[in-house]
Amino acid sequence: MIDTSKIDNFQNRIQYLKDSVAAVKDFPQEGILFRDITTLLEDPRALKDTIDLLYEVYKDEKIDYIAAADARGFIFGCALAYKIGCGLVLVRKKGKLPRETISQDYDLEYGKNTLEICKGSLKKGDNVLLLDDLLATGGTAGAMIKLVEKSGANIVSFAFIIELFDLGGAKHIKDTFGIDSFSLISFPGH
Repeated sequence: MIDTSKIDNFQNRIQYLKDSVAAVKDFPQEGILFRDITTLLEDPRALKDTIDLLYEVYKDEKIDYIAAADARGFIFGCALAYKIGCGLVLVRKKGKLPRETISQDYDLEYGKNTLEICKGSLKKGDNVLLLDDLLATGGTAGAMIKLVEKSGANIVSFAFIIELFDLGGAKHIKDTFGIDSFSLISFPGH
C-alpha cells in the first residue's frame, strides 16, 4: 500500500483532480457514464498536479523506465518520465511500432486486440513503472504486465489516473499477477 500521508495537501489536490474530470452520459453508448479525462488535461492546475502527485508517489522508487499505454498513457508517461529522469517505453497497438516487436494478445468484450513494445527496449533487470490513464476490468493492464514480463524486466507498480473501482481491475491485477497498483482518482464504473 502506498503511503500518501506525507504528500502535502493530498486529499484536497485529489478532490480537485476528481472535480476536473467530466462525466458524459450515454457515451459511447446509452447507459454508460464516460469519465472524460480531456477536461483534466485542459486544466493547467489539474494536469500539473496529476504529474506532481505521481512523482511524489514514485520519486523514491528505482525506476529505469515508464511503460505507458497507447494513447492517453503517453501524455502522462512522458511528463512523468521527464520528471523522474527515466526512459519512456511506448506500449502500442499492433502494427504501430517500426522496429521488431514483442507482442501480447488480449481479449476485449467483443473480440481480441494486441499490444506491442519494441524488442530490446526493456531488458532483464530493468525496473519498470507501468502507466495508463484508466483502470476498469484490468484486461489491458494484464496484457501490459505480460508484455513487460516477457522482456524479463521487473515491474515496480502499475499507476493509473482513474480507477473505476467497482469493476475489479485492481483486484484482478493483484490476484492474477501479484502486482500492486495505485490510482489517483476513483469513480464507480456505472
